[in-house]
Amino acid sequence: MVERCPRCGLCFHRQEGQWSGDIGANTIVTFFLLWVVLVIGSLLTWNDPNLALLAGLAAAIVVVFPAFFVPHAKTLWVAVDILMRPVEPDELASAPSIRSVAASSAEAPRP
Repeated sequence: MVERCPRCGLCFHRQEGQWSGDIGANTIVTFFLLWVVLVIGSLLTWNDPNLALLAGLAAAIVVVFPAFFVPHAKTLWVAVDILMRPVEPDELASAPSIRSVAASSAEAPRP
């Protein structure tokens, strides 16, 4: 993962211990997806349940999905963190090249 946003220069790791939130978000989304698959699978196979298939799907979701969802969970958690603790101007100050590009684009005439 890159250290800063390439567009605005915001440091993604804003405070110590921040990434425990993305682990929680990943866990919540994984368990929700697991619940949805088990409920829909149980309803679809109500008369003749295929427990091996449901267990295999559940195991695949629990093992595979969290690894692929990590970048999205981190992004989601940064968004939640920004909502709870808005970005201060000095957090963007350490990215002068990005700020100068943003300033020059703001000065450009708009159609």
